[in-house]
Amino acid sequence: MSDPKLSKLEFAIMDTLWTRGESSIREIQEGFSAKRRPAYTTIQTTVYRLEAKDVVRRIRKVGNFHIFAAAISRTSAQSRLIDDLLALFGGRTQPLMAHLIESGKLTLDDIRDAEKTLRKLGRKARP
Repeated sequence: MSDPKLSKLEFAIMDTLWTRGESSIREIQEGFSAKRRPAYTTIQTTVYRLEAKDVVRRIRKVGNFHIFAAAISRTSAQSRLIDDLLALFGGRTQPLMAHLIESGKLTLDDIRDAEKTLRKLGRKARP
């Protein structure tokens, strides 16, 4: 099964679970800054939707609340997001790379790391 698409709020909730680990809905809500903290019921509904998508799972019940954990990795979710972004450019990476360079968000260190990864992949591809 491929990883489902995540909305901005879903991704923020997942980020809390990836960072803090197992959490209750209240703990997830408290992971947001006070300025932009969604209502408890908004977090609850969204967590239940993530559970239905098999992205989050209930670990256990403590008193009258449940503890949830991420069922997919951050890397997996990020890969899906990047693949969706590249699909908007017809699979071409050049427009995205050009934007990152022009906006100053891509550093020489990032490029060196990318070159190392490409070299490793090139070695693995050779018989």
